Amino acid sequence: MIRVGVVGASGWASGTHLPALVRLPQFRVTAVATTNRASAERVAAEHGVSHALTDAAALAAHPEVDLVVVSVKAPAHAEVITAALEHGKHVVSEWPLGVDVDQARELAAAADAAGVRHAVVLQGHHSPDARFVADLLADGRIGRLEAAVMVADGDPFGGATIPAELAWTLDPAGGTSILPIMAGHFLATLERIAGPLTEVSARLPGAGEPVRIAGTTEDVVNRNPRHVLLQGRLAGGAETSVAVLGGDRPSRVGFSIRLVGTGGTLTIAPRRRGEYLHWTDWDIDLDGEAVAVPDAYRTAPPGIPPGPATRIAALYQEFARALAEQRRPRPDFADAVRQHAVLAAIRRSAASGTLERIAVDWIRGRPTGEQRSSVVPDGAPSSAPGPVRGG
Repeated sequence: MIRVGVVGASGWASGTHLPALVRLPQFRVTAVATTNRASAERVAAEHGVSHALTDAAALAAHPEVDLVVVSVKAPAHAEVITAALEHGKHVVSEWPLGVDVDQARELAAAADAAGVRHAVVLQGHHSPDARFVADLLADGRIGRLEAAVMVADGDPFGGATIPAELAWTLDPAGGTSILPIMAGHFLATLERIAGPLTEVSARLPGAGEPVRIAGTTEDVVNRNPRHVLLQGRLAGGAETSVAVLGGDRPSRVGFSIRLVGTGGTLTIAPRRRGEYLHWTDWDIDLDGEAVAVPDAYRTAPPGIPPGPATRIAALYQEFARALAEQRRPRPDFADAVRQHAVLAAIRRSAASGTLERIAVDWIRGRPTGEQRSSVVPDGAPSSAPGPVRGG
């Protein structure tokens, strides 16, 4: 039995992590922590948890906690993760791991040095639909993949208005905006299907434009981009085009993916509009015929709310298997570092107008040499037109 303490239990975790954990027999939630005593006690009572705390460090030190779940705002991830590692606890952290790639690398190195197991919540890795489509591609159902095109709404980031509770995300230092959150999750899902990005040329329009705080007459400057637009190449040679479009229209959130191969085409759309592609079930079409995801891909136990909680449940199932098999979970902090490195390459490309190439010497998210992500050195050949920038 893995004893779990959840930090930030009254927010996102209350509708995702906790409903999953309390229904998984491999886990028992023994402690929750929030900054407010009343909310901590309320969440503990709702989920039958013994210990309600107001201090993340106290939860990390608690003798009845083996695994610390980090579900607080991204700027606070490093402090909570560090506390857990200091006490030798396993860690599951929400995405993004840190506020930037440098902090993510530091946390990954510290977790490895602590000798604990660690994982990051990129739900698309555990989407039954994404896993099934990845298997269709691997089995050659559309021949060799030639092109992957994705268009997805990035609400509530990037619109002309933003909810007051998200106003803090307008500052890039917070590590939370349309690029790390929406594009980060969407690209991780696309890579889960079609393989890792090796080249990227990007634009990040809209930074510096005014945004209205919803329900007020106050306008503030959004220092983050409104949209994420990129072209790139995948490890298998396929070209990709991705548009993550910001807005303030959550009731119309949608997405589409088109995978074109030498022997067929897969198209993907949301089963339910209003949910992001790493949360919801998909309608999958193979050359004009609907394809159903086999039940074997859906591993969440009964009673877990549909949507992101089922994907998070699959992550915890993978975490429990990894502990039993004495291996690292997928995705772990090294995978998170790679995802941060992809985002850093997108930022560099958008700032310089150059093509960025992303290191391909990764084995399941971990580089074969020094643990870092990089671009190719200056002067390295590129198969794509335009300047190539080394980093």
